[in-house]
Amino acid sequence: MRVISGAQKGLPLKAVPGAGTRPTTDKVKESIFNMIGPYFEGGLAVDLFAGSGGLGIESLSRGIDTCIFIEKDPRAIQIIHENIKKCKLEDQAEVYKADANRAIKALEKRHAQVDLLFVDPPYQKVGYYDLIEQFTEKNLLTDKAIILCEHEKGVDLPISYGPYTLKRKEIYGSTIISIYRQEEGEIND
Repeated sequence: MRVISGAQKGLPLKAVPGAGTRPTTDKVKESIFNMIGPYFEGGLAVDLFAGSGGLGIESLSRGIDTCIFIEKDPRAIQIIHENIKKCKLEDQAEVYKADANRAIKALEKRHAQVDLLFVDPPYQKVGYYDLIEQFTEKNLLTDKAIILCEHEKGVDLPISYGPYTLKRKEIYGSTIISIYRQEEGEIND
């Protein structure tokens, strides 16, 4: 695993030991960012089930201003901190050991406006994708926000989450990447 492009291009990233997390492969990560970027002019990203932090770190390397990493596994939290330090991104990263529901409440309290939301929960936890509804209901996403879901083949996500509709779906082996955005001109009330 490594940072694919941007300011930290080529830096190796550590993976979380064991089978508890499933890091996004470099090939899939490169494809993801070619679809949604490839580069950004600032903004806030949230890596909701961060694992080793690879997606959030990649977004920082490609121009996102700040990324909030949410993870509840203590081993994963340690690896995220190590990866962020190795990439010298400490000033742009916030790491929280928290359950996703609690994290959403904290984001609401600080009136966060998320530009890029990564949702990649453990595959067996399909219900976690419903948390995206909370982001839309609590107005935590900007009008231009991109929601990126990584999920298992056979898991059908809805066609939309509030005003954010499925714009692209790509299959990589047993993994599916689903990307949601608002239509141009739509306003998130």
